Amino acid sequence: MTDRIDIVHVPERHRYELRDGDKRIGMELYRVQDDGAVYAFDHTEVDEGYSGLGLASRLVKFALDDVRSKGARIRPYCPYVRAFLRRHAEYRDLVVDGFVEPED
Repeated sequence: MTDRIDIVHVPERHRYELRDGDKRIGMELYRVQDDGAVYAFDHTEVDEGYSGLGLASRLVKFALDDVRSKGARIRPYCPYVRAFLRRHAEYRDLVVDGFVEPED
């Protein structure tokens, strides 16, 4: 089932989307800050019928790889993104210096 899922960046809506065909089944919402130098990740969601398939992790990895390719950094306000960063040290360098994690 997950092999037919696509991930796309929809910059005009400030989000990355998981898509199953034409249907949006999840998204990573962000705000652009510091003239595009920083992406503040606010929320990650995957539709209930698609949970437990590792799609949120794929979505976050895609978004972080895209941010890295732009030479930008992140502020991970989203609890899921913070948890992902704890599990994947190779992305921690993307967090802006001095970022303080909010209490969940």
